[in-house]
Amino acid sequence: MLDAHIRPLIDPPLNAAGRQLAGLGIGANTVTLLGLAIGLVAAAMIALGAPLWALVPLVVSRLADGLDGAVARASHKTDYGGYLDIVCDFLFYGAVPLAFVIHDPAANGLAGAFLLTSFYFNGTSFLGYAILAEKREMETSAQGSKSLYFSNGLLEGTETIGFFVLICLFEPFFAPLAWIFGTLCFATGALRLWAAQSIFTNDRETE
Repeated sequence: MLDAHIRPLIDPPLNAAGRQLAGLGIGANTVTLLGLAIGLVAAAMIALGAPLWALVPLVVSRLADGLDGAVARASHKTDYGGYLDIVCDFLFYGAVPLAFVIHDPAANGLAGAFLLTSFYFNGTSFLGYAILAEKREMETSAQGSKSLYFSNGLLEGTETIGFFVLICLFEPFFAPLAWIFGTLCFATGALRLWAAQSIFTNDRETE
């Protein structure tokens, strides 16, 4: 919901940094994988009981996630780069809740499982929508220039990163926050399904 409002603020500095990195010969995929590695370091720190320290690599990882697209735009965009980016994003998004479960399975296990299930449902609705939008040659630039069609929703990347920061700052409240955020993820996926019905329903139904 907030991504479209954040893009005009963060795109100019990211694009400038992307041009510099591209000029140094650093590829977008390298930035993507580096961002994932740093994000997994943050998850490992959470699992080891240091969520506040994990904030630094977590934020750096997400900066890299925005920077890889800027590098691609300044050099050479590829479908594989966009594919790699979304795969790495989903791995990172799953690793953080898992880290909280590993740290305290008794307190966080059920809420963490609920949250990951909501991510699974919401992510599937997002990717399925992108596939059908591609078939119909739909385009959007609200979330910036993307290799995939990015459908909007109640919760997008900005809200998810904000949630991750929140649970790192207030680790004892992971469970209630996860229940709330997971419920909103389910709502986001359900609303996307409802929107897709009006757009993608054809006379001939296919599976």
